Amino acid sequence: MGTSTLDATDKIKPDWAGGDWLSRFVNLLIQTKPIYSVMKQQARRVLIKTAETNGIPWRQNYEQLEASNVKLLLETVERPVTYPDYYQVPFHAYAEGNLCWPAAFEAESATYSMALRVWPQEDLTWEDAQARLRSSFHQVLAEHGPRQVERILDIGCSVGVSTLMLQRFYPQAKTIGLDLSPHMLSVAKLRDTHQEIAEWRHAKAEETGFESQSFDLVTLQFVIHELPRQATAEIFQEVYRLLNSGGCIALVDNNPKSPVIQNLPPALFTLMKSTEPWSDDYYTFDVESALEATGFEAVVTVASDPRHRTIVARKP
Repeated sequence: MGTSTLDATDKIKPDWAGGDWLSRFVNLLIQTKPIYSVMKQQARRVLIKTAETNGIPWRQNYEQLEASNVKLLLETVERPVTYPDYYQVPFHAYAEGNLCWPAAFEAESATYSMALRVWPQEDLTWEDAQARLRSSFHQVLAEHGPRQVERILDIGCSVGVSTLMLQRFYPQAKTIGLDLSPHMLSVAKLRDTHQEIAEWRHAKAEETGFESQSFDLVTLQFVIHELPRQATAEIFQEVYRLLNSGGCIALVDNNPKSPVIQNLPPALFTLMKSTEPWSDDYYTFDVESALEATGFEAVVTVASDPRHRTIVARKP
């Protein structure tokens, strides 16, 4: 069985997720269209306010991307893909989810803003918060990940923030970023000014198109809370196929056992659920058991920061 270094708690998930009465009540609110419309806009305002209060130039970043040649890059990354139903629902306050330019133009700023919310009581710059967030994941990799890393796949790479920082942590490796949104990948390619990443791949994580046993490390950073559990299970099977013997899958995401997550104020968890349609599935999903059922061994779970957990598992 796996090893856990999570903080001890009697609750394995927040009361606002799953089938509890509070969760059902929140879901009912979200399903009421006028209320949902207000919620998603308020969730967006919270992120933008956090960003701009802390020096992240949200609107300026958007305008610079809109004025760039990024849209011309779309044809260089887009491949024939059949988008799964779960990916074509509204989330993150965008009616088209990640399949639109506004989502891609705001993703980097949103990423920096979310990192600041991990340590709200500390006087951190957004740059320091982002470096600390990624470092907490990399430190767990250094302790529990593969000893030799030559090829890395970063699944759900979005606009490449995680991918570039991962490449710099493993400078000797060849890293590939994979995402289902060609809009996100276009921005990632534009951001990769020194061409540090070997490839930006447009593909389904469940069916990547790469050869079997072709990677030493596969990461999913803040991805699976956006997926139904069946999709996550299928991705685990694909990752198992892709990894060399002794290779590792590593994921970092919201920690259902975190006291911070469990004790979010009602306004915040309601706003979060309004923009994350698969929240209930994620917070009630036994990720470690799913990894073991796939065939992974030595599953280790670490509370890598106050809000998130890092899970690493090895292919025998």
